[in-house]
Amino acid sequence: MQFKLIMAFVKPNITDTVVDAMKKAGATGATIIPARGTGIHEAKSFFGLTIEDQTEIIVFLVEEHVVEKFMEVIEKAGEFHKPGTGIAFVMPLEHVAGLESQMKEFKKQARDEYF
Repeated sequence: MQFKLIMAFVKPNITDTVVDAMKKAGATGATIIPARGTGIHEAKSFFGLTIEDQTEIIVFLVEEHVVEKFMEVIEKAGEFHKPGTGIAFVMPLEHVAGLESQMKEFKKQARDEYF
């Protein structure tokens, strides 16, 4: 099996919506990493203190054949058509270890996709 890493950078108020939509679509789980970011808009300041936008990075490890479907789910759930809501991208993976507990679900997804 070939795996891909989907990374979605979203505002914290969107994280649960994206994760819930992905689980409903068949994702077996996610890792959520808190982060700070800057975009094309400058950070706001309040009494001289800079307030940076909080971001969360949602990481999904998925089998290659479901990437397009999952990217559509993320884009819709995250409302990426609106400015400043987030971005997502896919990265290839060479080697993966520790997925033995999820292999049954990955194989089921593969069967369902092809039949």
